[in-house]
Amino acid sequence: MKNNQIFSCPIEAATKFIGGKYKTIILWHLVNETLRFSELQRVVPKATPKMLTQQLRELEADGLIKRVVYPVVPPKTEYSLTTLGQSLIPILEGLRNWGAYYFEELGIPNPCVDKEKTKIHKS
Repeated sequence: MKNNQIFSCPIEAATKFIGGKYKTIILWHLVNETLRFSELQRVVPKATPKMLTQQLRELEADGLIKRVVYPVVPPKTEYSLTTLGQSLIPILEGLRNWGAYYFEELGIPNPCVDKEKTKIHKS
C-alpha cells in the first residue's frame, strides 16, 4: 500500500482508493466470497479484460484485495478482500442501499433484486 500520498481530507483519500470506474463493483462482489478472474468478468461485464486487470492491480497495490496465483496449467488466480478491504463493507452496503433507494424513488425496477438479497443475507 502506498503511504506517502498527501490528501486534503478523508473523503479525498477514500474516493482515491474506491473511486475507479469498476472498483466499488469489484469490491462489492468480493464481499463474502473469493472469485476467479473469469467470475469477475461475468459480474462486471462492461469492463474489458484490460480495464478489469488494471482495476484489480490498483486494488491490490492499495491493499484492499489479495491475489493468489496457483501454479497450475492453465494458471488459476483468485481474488478476495483483505482485512483493510473488509473494512469497506459498511460503506459498500451504504452505497448499495442508496442505489436501491434511488431506483425506488424514480420507480425504476432494481435490476439486482435477487442478487442483492443473496449478498445481504450472506453478510
